[in-house]
Amino acid sequence: MGNSPSVVYIHGFNSSSASLKAQQLRHAWLQLGLPEEQLLIPELHHHPERAVAQLQAAIEQLEQPVLVGSSLGGYYATYLAQQHHLKALLINPAVRPHHLFDGFFTEQENLYSGERWQLTESHLHGLAALEVAPPEDAERFCIWLQSGDETLDYCLAEQYYHGCSVHVEQGGDHGFQRFAEHFPELFAFVGVDASTLQKLDLSAFE
Repeated sequence: MGNSPSVVYIHGFNSSSASLKAQQLRHAWLQLGLPEEQLLIPELHHHPERAVAQLQAAIEQLEQPVLVGSSLGGYYATYLAQQHHLKALLINPAVRPHHLFDGFFTEQENLYSGERWQLTESHLHGLAALEVAPPEDAERFCIWLQSGDETLDYCLAEQYYHGCSVHVEQGGDHGFQRFAEHFPELFAFVGVDASTLQKLDLSAFE
């Protein structure tokens, strides 16, 4: 694949490749003239084992991609970045999600596809198997948090990733408001050169 930057975007729990952040990232990627095949946004299965298998395949398809993970996708990204020694940018990442779901074996619905599925103990075992020691590498791990996250306690992530590069914005929400405004930092982290970044038109996302 050469030296062109590559990214695997990992969506969150009951989310989709059709989510706003995923679509904004794809739009900006093409706006910069980056090769379309170098950005992969898999439509993940709800079971962790199946989802990780999909992500392993996406990583193999690219050459040392940067992982960008949101919410539960941040948890998956942490595991995979440690396993493959990849860079990862995590957006309001979930920390030990198997503890959050414990005891809540309820029917779930994907917010985009409408698919209904049952959260089971097997899902929790699958999540628990992905837990790794907190990474301590500010060069490889960049974490973006918003204190207004209504779904996850941002302090848990701030503590867990304390050895990494952590940025906390006051306010916001779990979806991470004003995501597109952070594209210059995101693409710089991914490895896009400054001359290419000049093509980025943030007004397209207003």
